Amino acid sequence: MTEEEQIAQIKEWWQRNGKPLLTGGALALALVFGWQAWQQHQSNQAQEASLLYQQLLETSLTPSGQPDAGKVVELAGKLKKEHAGTAYAQYASLFVAKVAVESGKLDDAVAELKPLLDKPADATIDELARQRLARVLAAQDKAEEGLGLLDGEAAKAWLASREELKGDLLVQLGRSDEAHAAYQKAKDALAEDAAVGGLQMKLDDLAKGDA
Repeated sequence: MTEEEQIAQIKEWWQRNGKPLLTGGALALALVFGWQAWQQHQSNQAQEASLLYQQLLETSLTPSGQPDAGKVVELAGKLKKEHAGTAYAQYASLFVAKVAVESGKLDDAVAELKPLLDKPADATIDELARQRLARVLAAQDKAEEGLGLLDGEAAKAWLASREELKGDLLVQLGRSDEAHAAYQKAKDALAEDAAVGGLQMKLDDLAKGDA
């Protein structure tokens, strides 16, 4: 093949493939820079949410130890609006529910906790919301409804606290035998060196009642 024929062949190949190669290269660069920009955006969002949540926790740092109610509403609202669905926003709901319970506003606490069970950001939030909501419902004389939230097996790390809570609700409902079984299951789930004083007292109280 002569030099002119080789050049002609190269030109022909470039006409067929050059533009797609350039387009593909540009697209690859766009994807790389787009991914980096998205990663940076996510990092910035996480930092902002973390800062807002820290400020929310700091509302309790008052001389009385009681959170600034207005500041709690403002910061929690901003977290839930700008970072909806994130763990920070859901932990904010847990905090707001805690403040509501301490203020005797049980309906407000239920309103904060119930949505967390629909789509929790992680397993920890699911279990915390589930147990706290069960306690609030029990305080509203809805122990049966609260008990329904505790059906099924909890993860090993939460088994003791969930079974103890089930025992508390069963006692409230007058179901002593089931309560004793739940307390015993909670005790068995604890490590050998764990403190079981309060739990043992509950077991002993039930035993005295049966005597």
